[in-house]
Amino acid sequence: MMLSMTGYGKSEVTSGNKKYTVEIRSLNGKSSDISLKSSFLPKDKELEYRQYLTRRLVRGNIDVFLTSEAVSGSEARRINREVFRDYFSQMADIVSSLELDSKEDCMSSVLVSSVLRMPDVVSADKEEMTDEDISALDRALEEAVDALVAFRTREGDVLRTDLLTRVDNIERILAEAEVFETERVPAIRQKMLSRMEELSLTPDHDRLEQEMIFYLEKLDVNEEKVRLRQHCRYFRDTMDAEECPGKKLGFIAQEMGREINTLGSKSNHAGMQKCVVRMKDELEKIKEQVLNVL
Repeated sequence: MMLSMTGYGKSEVTSGNKKYTVEIRSLNGKSSDISLKSSFLPKDKELEYRQYLTRRLVRGNIDVFLTSEAVSGSEARRINREVFRDYFSQMADIVSSLELDSKEDCMSSVLVSSVLRMPDVVSADKEEMTDEDISALDRALEEAVDALVAFRTREGDVLRTDLLTRVDNIERILAEAEVFETERVPAIRQKMLSRMEELSLTPDHDRLEQEMIFYLEKLDVNEEKVRLRQHCRYFRDTMDAEECPGKKLGFIAQEMGREINTLGSKSNHAGMQKCVVRMKDELEKIKEQVLNVL
């Protein structure tokens, strides 16, 4: 089963008067790069969660967001007296220096209202996470990972279909290129003989045949065609046999590229070179898609 590295998962659970939300986003990456964002998760649990995510998701650029909110919406809040007193004193001094003509009670009310909106004056009580909270958060993380894996599976099916189509296209184009084999060698031979006639050369017939055979053997592409077809079969087998075939598929695609490039350099035929260009186009699309394969 092929999986994509791209995915998204979300889960919400409730514990007491708290609702915990876990969101996970995954993109392609060469290794496991986990970014875990939470203001309440204990440090020992953070390490445990990172190990769990690496084990389940293997690799990719993975962003994890853990948030909590009060279910009732009436979270207990505290006024920091020292911070309030400092803000109020500064603002009162400023108002006094302005010598405004206003009632003192009214101005005090305005100052209090303004101070309460200043940073760090009012804050929510931080409650320690209970065992029930930890269990709920564990469950939320597991459910979010399951949702992300399901997303990856759906994307992986799409990737598999596309990759198989591209590999089939390369083999089909290779078969089209073989049609030009029957005319390629005679055309090259005739071109060489015509060039000799233009130069009024009279070479030794036997020596010419030997050199001609030696030169044409260098242009033989049978080995390249055989290896390219073998790489295509190996690519398909790896897709189905490996649990996380992404990196290996990338290596196989590189080998396919070498054989296609050699075909292009040896072709010496416009029709074959057009086929080579089409195969390169399919291979580039394969390489782009392989980067998303787990």
